[in-house]
Amino acid sequence: MTMYITREVSKLWKKVCMETAVEWKLFKEKWKLLLVGLVCQYIHGLAARGVHYLHRPGPILQDVGFMILPELGKERGHVSENTFGLIFFSFILWTFHPFVYHSKRFYTVLIWRRVLAFLVGSQALRIITFYSTQLPGPNYHCREGSALARLPRPDNVLEVLFLNFPRGVFYGCGDLIFSSHMIFTLVFVLTYQKYGSKRFIKMLAWVTAIIQSLLIIASRKHYTVDIVVAWYTVNLVVFFVDKKLPEMPERTGVSQPLLPMSAKGKDSKSVEEQHKLLNGNSADNADWVCIITNFS
Repeated sequence: MTMYITREVSKLWKKVCMETAVEWKLFKEKWKLLLVGLVCQYIHGLAARGVHYLHRPGPILQDVGFMILPELGKERGHVSENTFGLIFFSFILWTFHPFVYHSKRFYTVLIWRRVLAFLVGSQALRIITFYSTQLPGPNYHCREGSALARLPRPDNVLEVLFLNFPRGVFYGCGDLIFSSHMIFTLVFVLTYQKYGSKRFIKMLAWVTAIIQSLLIIASRKHYTVDIVVAWYTVNLVVFFVDKKLPEMPERTGVSQPLLPMSAKGKDSKSVEEQHKLLNGNSADNADWVCIITNFS
């Protein structure tokens, strides 16, 4: 039993090391694009913080979703946040599964490059939208009488640049149309729809996205229009941005491997095994075609 565990741990460690080597090579090529995407996340947070200074509380607008869905109440407002957290961290874990699982359909660096591109495109439209018109926030801390509904002039620039983290992140007002939570949710679901392999999880992801939409409205964190606009805007952004981005290389079949292959002696068998580990392939006909091609 001990020998079996040791052998399996050794195999897993080998997979992780080899995958890390390949991903590191890709990261060195794409790090500037990834950095731009992360900086844009901060800019989006800065814009959301800035619009809070412009927010003016007022009567809650008439909303069909508020009429249909019962209000969860302030004490149960965390339900929608918990659901979003489940979606967010599940997606992150899935994008890193090539490091440990035998089956591999994408490279983690490349999948995050696409995800960040989708997020930046959607968030740019969101910033333009919520600065165009500020609606009175329906959330409890954004209503009339709440001390958090209006922000006083900042004492210094650092208060704005640091977003008053974490309080400023969780108690923002004015950044309504359209929902940031739904941007992330729909980008993640659409990405798994294209690159995921489990049909049941794809169906579950869409159902969860719908439930998340309803929970946000029931929690009174957004108006229904914020959710509706997010659904068609994010889908359109992903559709058009995806067409502009180069397609990711397939990790199965006869695609050109990232690691060089050697045709000399015992090394050839070792390298062949490395490619099986990296690409998640068994030695089927397509693999042999790839190996023969590289030998010749």
